[in-house]
Amino acid sequence: MLNSERLLIETKGITLTPDEINVYLQENGLDPTIEYNPSLTTNKRNILKTALSILDSIANNPSAMKNYKEDDISVSQFAENLQNRIDQLERKIRQMADSDINDSSFFMLFAN
Repeated sequence: MLNSERLLIETKGITLTPDEINVYLQENGLDPTIEYNPSLTTNKRNILKTALSILDSIANNPSAMKNYKEDDISVSQFAENLQNRIDQLERKIRQMADSDINDSSFFMLFAN
């Protein structure tokens, strides 16, 4: 599975062109044509950051923030639900271990 295919799994229901997907992935340090490696935490984190970037872009569209009603179906609180998903992704990214970068839990608070 390629990075671009893995991103599509994370962003189901959001329609993007292949060029848009490539730009989002490249902005987050991923090559869309490279094989996705689920054993690397960095790879997973960058996929989640890319999904977060896509959701942020949707949140910047004010016309999408209104309530919709079609026949007997009503879609309301879109902005609130979108913000909740953004918050969930941010929290998940922060909680992911940096095991690919550093195997120690030690960090330098002060440096020269």
